[in-house]
Amino acid sequence: MEILEDLWNAELNYKGVRVNFFGVPKFLLHDSKTVRSTLSRLSKKGFVKNTSYGKWMITPDGKKYFEKENKILRQFASPFKKGSVRNLLVMFDIPESRSTERHWFRAHLRKFNYKMIQKSVWVGPSPLPKEFVAYLKEVRLIDCIKQFKLAKDYKLKH
Repeated sequence: MEILEDLWNAELNYKGVRVNFFGVPKFLLHDSKTVRSTLSRLSKKGFVKNTSYGKWMITPDGKKYFEKENKILRQFASPFKKGSVRNLLVMFDIPESRSTERHWFRAHLRKFNYKMIQKSVWVGPSPLPKEFVAYLKEVRLIDCIKQFKLAKDYKLKH
């Protein structure tokens, strides 16, 4: 039993997701209640289904939805090197009705090596890539975003 418990609690990485020895994802950022309610909501929408023994799988409709959401918004590579000076403060207020775009924007800030100060206040290297800003205008997000150049670089506190 101890060996089985150790295997269950082992932490490995599989395609960027923390999993135990059996490949079951470990949701470190979400408590089990959040995961259960999210799975329930996705199940009601027909995007996932509970197979036997508590195993979940994505449905064909779920795959289509995921692909559609991921293809809508363009992806950008980061032009910044690790350790770049963080001298740009980005604040945004993207409405709840555009939550997909908000998640996409946050993911790109992370990709650009920005660090979150608060949910909608981030600091990172400047300037934001021109193509990225042009795309923000194209998808009408630019009015939801404010940028402030800092006089000194921002030092993260550990």
